[in-house]
Amino acid sequence: MKIYDDQLIVVTGGAGFIGSSVIRVLNDQGLKNIIVVDELKRSDKWKNLVGKQFLDIVEKNEFFSWLVGKESEIEAFIHLGACSNTLEDNASYLLENNTKFSQKLADYALTNGQRFIYASSAATYGDGSQGFSVNEKELIKLKPLNMYGYSKHLFDLWLQNAGVLDKVAGLKYFNIFGPNEWHKGRMASVVLQMLPLAKKEGVIRLFKSSEKEKYPDGGQIRDFLYVKDAARMTVQFLENDAGGIFNIGSGKKTTWNELAESIFSALNIKGHIEYIPMPEDLIGKYQNFTLADMSRTKEALSTYEEPMSIEKSVKDYIQNYLLPCKTW
Repeated sequence: MKIYDDQLIVVTGGAGFIGSSVIRVLNDQGLKNIIVVDELKRSDKWKNLVGKQFLDIVEKNEFFSWLVGKESEIEAFIHLGACSNTLEDNASYLLENNTKFSQKLADYALTNGQRFIYASSAATYGDGSQGFSVNEKELIKLKPLNMYGYSKHLFDLWLQNAGVLDKVAGLKYFNIFGPNEWHKGRMASVVLQMLPLAKKEGVIRLFKSSEKEKYPDGGQIRDFLYVKDAARMTVQFLENDAGGIFNIGSGKKTTWNELAESIFSALNIKGHIEYIPMPEDLIGKYQNFTLADMSRTKEALSTYEEPMSIEKSVKDYIQNYLLPCKTW
């Protein structure tokens, strides 16, 4: 196992949802030589950093200037910073923020022999018709449904075309939920978004199925993963030299109906589900089925722990973080 006790670990997006959770895991392992890179601005993301140990916070617009002269001080990058709004329609912004920024940072890390772990996305798989297994030889064939997914896909392809994909670790996060996502608004997990109405009226509203021949209402399937498990898996890639693309999911099917029932159970209520039409801006961009093939990830990690069940993770999230308004 590599020990990062004398050199810096740089976490971009470190005040964000997964980033702050990664810092929590690093701290729990006794590591605090961490540099947080983020854009705090007027958001409440700073609250995710309270109680965590790190050396400094660097604003994103000053980051590349800050890097000059630090080549020998940095051991690894965990690059999680990006616009994660799947409804963002400014393609130029996504290209610059998600793709070009990542290319520049990867070039720096590879030039200086530093470990580079980055967030790709399950959104790169598109509608899932080609499956959810990593097949780097077929990477070009993937067809994301939105520009967010395409901006991530372009970076994967850039690394492959440069012949360096095997020298980095790209993590395709599936549907991650859990503490530290208050600031994400509409892009926060459905658990957070469903809670107020479920708590107040005992109701959860789910989208009607757009493929009723395949999925009944609420029977659409997603691979949901608790952020504590996602962060733990992410940090494990510091302990190896595994290269390529890896799925970060549970590898288990959960229907929306099952998720809703887990929320009711966590609240200790008997609620009911209502089905509503899908918003216009989601039609054609919505994944009705996702399921991570975790075989490659399991092979890469020296120890693989099965993630928490959906029932236990939803209960932990709601009872220990959402209801008492706590971060992790």
